[in-house]
Amino acid sequence: MNKNLTRILSHWGLQDCETKKIYDTAWQAGEHYVLKEYQDLNLLERNLKILNILDEMDIPVGQVVLTKDNAQYVSEGKNFYFLSRRLSGNHIVKIDDVQTVATEMGKIIANLHVAFKKCETMDGFWENSLLDEMNGWVKENFERSGWNRLPCEEYEEVVSKLADVYSELPVQLIHRDVHFGNFLFSDGSFSGYIDFDLSQRNIRIFDICYFLLGLRSKEEEIQLTDEQWFAFLECVLRGYESVLKLSETEKRAVPYVMECIELLFVSYFEGENDLECADNAYEIYQFIRGQEDRI
Repeated sequence: MNKNLTRILSHWGLQDCETKKIYDTAWQAGEHYVLKEYQDLNLLERNLKILNILDEMDIPVGQVVLTKDNAQYVSEGKNFYFLSRRLSGNHIVKIDDVQTVATEMGKIIANLHVAFKKCETMDGFWENSLLDEMNGWVKENFERSGWNRLPCEEYEEVVSKLADVYSELPVQLIHRDVHFGNFLFSDGSFSGYIDFDLSQRNIRIFDICYFLLGLRSKEEEIQLTDEQWFAFLECVLRGYESVLKLSETEKRAVPYVMECIELLFVSYFEGENDLECADNAYEIYQFIRGQEDRI
């Protein structure tokens, strides 16, 4: 792969840069650049569109670097590559002050939503619906597995709660993969957003719910107690609302959205035969279902 990387980076005049693999499909090139690989050209072009729009709005994202021929990306066989400037900072791996970090994360998510709202005049963004997914492939997967984790009646009850309010939930472009790994901090201050591969139009509270649920995952480096998690939830919402107000319907829908997200993951991981992750997702679902009134 090193020879391939050298040839690919030569399009930017960076063939002599030292490279370091940082993700399955991304490499750091020298100190200042990140090279990312795609197999789906539509996905790449959508990501480039988002990065360019956000960069023009002075939102801290990895600025796209043009090739020597002023192209945004290059192709190599069946793969496509683009180069961006490397943002400063690192991921949060330890939290000393739950309230401060949670409030800041609420503001950071809301600021991204404000910026995303201004992107919506552009074409080509993926339209998605959590409710349609719950009534579609998620349910179909459970039917194929014989409802071995929860009865069909319970599933229908959960989805019906979401359906009752879904039409009132604001829809817009969202990140769709909000976790600490996709937010960078430098010297204690937020320094940038990364990874817009899953960005789509969906209900906006999906991002908030997804982020909070991820903090209960066994794979999350930062492990919170139940009380810390509830404090985190309260402060994230408070921080978000200091920038963007949530409707009363959105607040009421939070546990229903959370339950559906976790059941979506149970269904997905069962389909992938990843039973450990499916078990973890189901545990989180049960926790949320048991705490609806408190949430």
